[in-house]
Amino acid sequence: MTAPLIEPRTARLQLRQWQPQDREAFAAMTADPEVMRYFPAPLTRPQSDAMADRCEALMAERGWGVWAVERLEDQQFIGIVGLHVPQADLPFSPCVEIMWRLARHAWHQGLATEAAQAALAVGFGPLQLAEIVAFTTTSNLPSQALMQRLGMERDQAGDFEHPALPEGHPLRTHVLYRLPASTFAAS
Repeated sequence: MTAPLIEPRTARLQLRQWQPQDREAFAAMTADPEVMRYFPAPLTRPQSDAMADRCEALMAERGWGVWAVERLEDQQFIGIVGLHVPQADLPFSPCVEIMWRLARHAWHQGLATEAAQAALAVGFGPLQLAEIVAFTTTSNLPSQALMQRLGMERDQAGDFEHPALPEGHPLRTHVLYRLPASTFAAS
């Protein structure tokens, strides 16, 4: 059974279900070493397509998930933003995380913040989540700055080792940020 799709819209962006034409731009974005510098490696085209397939299927099943982000002025795919239930056995699971990844041409325009705020509104609105988390490697200061702009606070329990990365991997140590529904409602 599929759930009705939730597709938030902002002043400049449409967060929507994936479309076939998104695959090429998504593959280019995930192959860009600069976009992927805080991930273990850029993705190959088959890896990129597999990720897009998972995002599309989960959204069709739940009605929400990791949306394709389209800029309204030119209908251009600029990246992904959304809510995701991590599969890894994280020390704070079960949880719902907010995540984002934008193509370089969409950086430094406030688009990630705008899209993430729309995703949070879905999480705390129709989905009625009690909390949304975000996490990234300790060196990813741009994403940590975005987490702070969204009103998220760094978890006081400290950093954690991401179980999907091997011991000694330079990206293994992660920071965790949390945003309770009550804090979002007050902002």
